[in-house]
Amino acid sequence: MRRGTIQDDVIHSKELGEDVPILIYVPADFSPMYTYSFLLCQDGKDYFQMGRIPRVADELLDQDEIENMIIVGIPYTNINDRREKYHPDGIKQKAYIRFLAHEVVPYLDEKFPGHNDRFGRALAGDSLAATVSLMAALTYPNLFGKVIMHSPFVDSSVMNAVERADSDCKLSLYHVIGTDETNVKMTNGETADFLTPNRALHSLISKKKFDYFYEEFDGGHMWTYWQPDMKRALSKMFE
Repeated sequence: MRRGTIQDDVIHSKELGEDVPILIYVPADFSPMYTYSFLLCQDGKDYFQMGRIPRVADELLDQDEIENMIIVGIPYTNINDRREKYHPDGIKQKAYIRFLAHEVVPYLDEKFPGHNDRFGRALAGDSLAATVSLMAALTYPNLFGKVIMHSPFVDSSVMNAVERADSDCKLSLYHVIGTDETNVKMTNGETADFLTPNRALHSLISKKKFDYFYEEFDGGHMWTYWQPDMKRALSKMFE
């Protein structure tokens, strides 16, 4: 099996006022003659290392089970940086979402041959990274048509955003949550029930006209359970 390459690059963000390092997975048979879907992973280093998403993509592409794709990993600097950019109450969340829409998308469109439509652009994340991915797609449904969510943090801001969303935007959502996620320790030291709010989110999304996959897995809030789901998530979203 041929393996894709992982490139390092930096995007200077005017929205965030900083240089943002990124990881880019480019498939082994990349050619400018093909067109590619883009997957933007928040918690990017985690998806590349603990999620092993490049190797999963290698396998699926080798078996012709998914479409051609470029995967971008956007790491966070530290837990404070992560909360500021990903949490609904984070002081940089709106700027981070603008960074994705106004800076990462043009960067990719200039560097790689993409489909240039919203269903050719997907977002992914775990926990708070899933939250900001969903919020970005709800904010810019004409740019991002797909979201992969592993155990998102859900609060009233998220619920209200989904409630306000126009069903006709027809987002494609992949959503999983663990049945043991009832006492999750968060980075601020507090614990929270993730399962109950995720079930409420599931109920709300189900009323929309979205293309929506939801499942509860046996397990908790960690990569031990999210990593084995990578293959199915990519297969369903990029078949």
